Amino acid sequence: MTTPLATAAVKDASQQRQKRMIAEHFERLAAARDEGRKVVYTFVPGNLTELLGALGLLPVLPEINALQSGMRNRSAAYIAEAERAGHSEDVCTYVKCDIGMLKSGNIGPTGTRLPDPDLLLLSYTGCFTFMKWFELLRQEYRCPVAMLHVPYQSDGVITESMRSYVVEQLRRRVVPALERLAGRPLDMDELAARLARSRRAEEDLVAVWESARHRPSPIDGYFGGVYYVGPIFSSFRGTGDAEAYYRELRSEVESRMARGEGPTTPDGPATGERYRLVVEGPPNWTSFNEFWRMFIREGATVVASTYTRVGGLYDTGFRHDPARPLESLADYCLGCYTNLGLPTRTDLIERYIRDYQADGFVINSVKSCNSFSAGQLLVLRELERRTGVPGAFIESDLVDPRYFGKANIENRLQSYFQMLEARRRGGPS
Repeated sequence: MTTPLATAAVKDASQQRQKRMIAEHFERLAAARDEGRKVVYTFVPGNLTELLGALGLLPVLPEINALQSGMRNRSAAYIAEAERAGHSEDVCTYVKCDIGMLKSGNIGPTGTRLPDPDLLLLSYTGCFTFMKWFELLRQEYRCPVAMLHVPYQSDGVITESMRSYVVEQLRRRVVPALERLAGRPLDMDELAARLARSRRAEEDLVAVWESARHRPSPIDGYFGGVYYVGPIFSSFRGTGDAEAYYRELRSEVESRMARGEGPTTPDGPATGERYRLVVEGPPNWTSFNEFWRMFIREGATVVASTYTRVGGLYDTGFRHDPARPLESLADYCLGCYTNLGLPTRTDLIERYIRDYQADGFVINSVKSCNSFSAGQLLVLRELERRTGVPGAFIESDLVDPRYFGKANIENRLQSYFQMLEARRRGGPS
């Protein structure tokens, strides 16, 4: 997912690089029609960015437009526009934000109009809403849809039959549809080269994640982490720009770790790591920095999070493989976090709690995102039972400011941190 543009008081060089990359991508989109370039709308989990790039196609990710609109205080008006058009309050607010943006002129987060899609590429990876979302966009844009159906990983295992099923769809349906749009055949050598660049970037990203094992952690793996995953989850995976970004980011993080420094925050470098946490669930984008500061003020650093794995579980061993291009793309789609069942998700969070020596974990239950919120209370109780580590449960939403109750969230978090402190001192919890 291209993540929100950095707003830290002091920006690292990697943040400046990412900001330039995003701006340049939107400039390419603005010029796409004049230059005769084709545009494909697609999603973050299971996206086929390397394949699109190998055919010279430009990606647009509606989820990213929605979250960036939320950070720029534009999402409330877009959601109201969608609700006036008949969409329920219970519909995913990413969807309503996107529909409202479309009906308001389709002006993207940087202020330029987004080109209409030439193709909707739907890669179903565990979120049923994606299919309904693209049904709505197909009605609005009257453009073709290419669908890649990805089997749900209910048992936490990718079988050969699942892989073959996805590869066959790529060969027979998705690649031919993209080739027709591009007006040229797929160059498998170009695809392999892009997958090789992805692999190198993924190695650097995993090194960044695992730096959080250090005390103090040089990164925040949730609030800071959404910036880190920007290029690799969205429009840039497989590019030289992404490879350079992750090389630079890794160098910055390793330098902070060597100096014993904490993560960069909106208020400058963090000091005094007091609590180490794991977080489950997406963040709230409309009050992102305000939400982050609730943790910063308490000296709480997030050492791992599930949201930052929604576009790829690289730290469980997956890497894109240029020697097996289509099989590699299939494994990537099959292995996204949203494509995992609750037992596998619970196992993963337990692993993060233990591996990163977390003092606790927080579940942010997002009102309109069933892909994350379904079953989260069961996950919380099971994790507490297995690890003996206490969990906190808060509620907000993605990009609807009506569902960010600042006082309520802050009170719950403060009570939780007080309980962690009492446990640490051996008192009643």
